[in-house]
Amino acid sequence: MPHDITSILTDLINGTSPLHQVRFASPVDPIPNASPRLTIVLEGGTHDAVFSSVGFIADLQPATLLSIIFGKQQLTLQLQRDTTVLLQQQVARRGPRIGAFLLQTLAELQMQPDEQATARLVVLSLLSHCRDLLGSDIHTASRSRALFEAIRSHIEEHHAAPLTRESVAQAFYISPNYLSHLFQKTGSVGFNEYLTRTRLEHARQLLKGYDLKIKDIAAHCGFTDSNYFCRLFRRHTERSPSEYRRQYHSQLTAKN
Repeated sequence: MPHDITSILTDLINGTSPLHQVRFASPVDPIPNASPRLTIVLEGGTHDAVFSSVGFIADLQPATLLSIIFGKQQLTLQLQRDTTVLLQQQVARRGPRIGAFLLQTLAELQMQPDEQATARLVVLSLLSHCRDLLGSDIHTASRSRALFEAIRSHIEEHHAAPLTRESVAQAFYISPNYLSHLFQKTGSVGFNEYLTRTRLEHARQLLKGYDLKIKDIAAHCGFTDSNYFCRLFRRHTERSPSEYRRQYHSQLTAKN
């Protein structure tokens, strides 16, 4: 069995893996105000096809289970063997509340034990909905990463220009707030901090390879105030630009 939740969902939806021994715990069953939880036995267990509201499948161990917890803001999908969690994946619940309607339908079907065929179709629809959310999440993450890399290239190419959060956001037709969110989430650093690091890295390369005045290096790297550039440089390297250059060339001479 693949340890990949999307593949497991696909196999269940397509009938490649049998859908049997399914338990559904609604918010009122067994614990009031708990999140709805769908648990499917993938391997193990001893019973035939059963859709039940009795609760979790603790009595069917040893077994491999796929549990889906439908929280208000996100889904938690968990692959479990006996008491060991093999894989857990979370995805935001967004868009039309298709899942909420399906959960409501499944909760109502609990009171109609003869409607097994209908319950099976609803469960399959829920699994398809979960797979769509996972696919959408991967697609969104991929697009965010591609956008982030494009913005990084833009900063690298135009680091000497008077870049601001607003001007970069406008260049990519996004809001400044989204730009900040993108850097914090994808780059784990703020936009201004990333811009400063990029400019200082170019300054270090110029200090190593060119005999330019400090004020000219500052200007070449997008700093309009050379004193501010020197303060920033010392803050990040614990040396002034001149000290950095002297130390680099001393080490280079010693190696030769």
